[in-house]
Amino acid sequence: MENTKISYKEAVSYLYSLQKFGIKFGLSKTSNLLEAVGNPHKGQKYIHIGGTNGKGSVASFIASILIKAGLKVGFYSSPHLIRFTERFKINDKEISRDRAAALVEYLMDVFDPEEPPTYFEATTAMALIYFAEEETDIAIMEVGMGGRLDATNVITPLISVITNISKEHKEFLGTRLLDIAGEKAGIIKKGVDVVTGATQTNVINLFQSIAEEKGTPFWRVGTNMRYRITGSGLHYNGINRRLKTLQLGLRGKHQGRNATIALAVIELLENKGYEISSQAIRQGLKNTSWPGRMHVIAYNPTIILDGAHNPAAVKVLVDSLKHEFIYKRLILVVGIMEDKDIKQLLREIVPIAQHIIYTRPKYFRAAEPEVLMSKAAIWKKPGEVVPVLAHALDRAMEISGDKDLIVVCGSLFTVGEAMSYFDPDSYQPDGF
Repeated sequence: MENTKISYKEAVSYLYSLQKFGIKFGLSKTSNLLEAVGNPHKGQKYIHIGGTNGKGSVASFIASILIKAGLKVGFYSSPHLIRFTERFKINDKEISRDRAAALVEYLMDVFDPEEPPTYFEATTAMALIYFAEEETDIAIMEVGMGGRLDATNVITPLISVITNISKEHKEFLGTRLLDIAGEKAGIIKKGVDVVTGATQTNVINLFQSIAEEKGTPFWRVGTNMRYRITGSGLHYNGINRRLKTLQLGLRGKHQGRNATIALAVIELLENKGYEISSQAIRQGLKNTSWPGRMHVIAYNPTIILDGAHNPAAVKVLVDSLKHEFIYKRLILVVGIMEDKDIKQLLREIVPIAQHIIYTRPKYFRAAEPEVLMSKAAIWKKPGEVVPVLAHALDRAMEISGDKDLIVVCGSLFTVGEAMSYFDPDSYQPDGF
């Protein structure tokens, strides 16, 4: 399939052009698209991960453990930070550009030009075809938005996961927490184990009632699985296993909860016949990486990149900064998408910063820095507008001392561009 008539650049540019059709919920178009190419997802084994925050971290923990256990593991995630090919990985290796172009060309032959799929519907179909063709032992599919009507919900997984629930995408998912939870719960399927890290009583009750109605085994952190974090590591008391002094490759105490969700999934896979040793679990957790999340990319001054882009995620970031880092001043570089809850997001982090640089990544949905600064004015913190992100990073380093902390956050697009700026060899963008 790799002898294509179109280049990788042409293929990805075409997919990006589908973004003009916006976000359209519903499974029929994805199902029709997959049916046209022979339903490659039927009979495949999946883990389906939804929730508000932590999806990528949980998926990364699971993938790392399963790879260490000797399995061939697919991983579909979104959005990408730097390169389009990041979305499709097998055993931590990105799809090749030629293969990505070939998959796009293959799908273009079956698209209805009068009514093409959305960008996310197309990329989801690409992932399902790719993993089937490569005969992965198991593929981890991350929900794009919501769950019930998300394109990934065409699969029937071995296990479903809902990490947590907070308010996000209110224009699509609803304004009340239970509305959002109801959409996320749409990935709960009849008889398919569901694991959750949700903490709100009304949300847990909703999930449990849906699970009972569907005859679905329901597992939750705090009841079926418990954990503690001490100076010696993570201590896990799970469904069948008890593991002590586990070391995590991801920073932040919130990762203890994410790792616990991942370990519950591993235990449930063991119950289904998968052989996963304690050694694979220990090595997998320790070697897990998920770039752009509490990502320390430099020292003296310490520079942290974090893709937190909603108030709940920023609150977790702030908690980690307070408890895990010692610094003289915090210099914040922030760029946020205009459709986010900008004021609430800024409310969580601006008060702890000594200086804020308002900027924007090169992305059409990015809010103007002047808008960010005006919304943050209420906290009366020193700050400035530097419209170009690279110049904003230069400015942050110019005004910082060795004992200061620079935090870049507000959007995965901001963080991805910053990663390329600081380490262009390791994080080379597509270049178009």
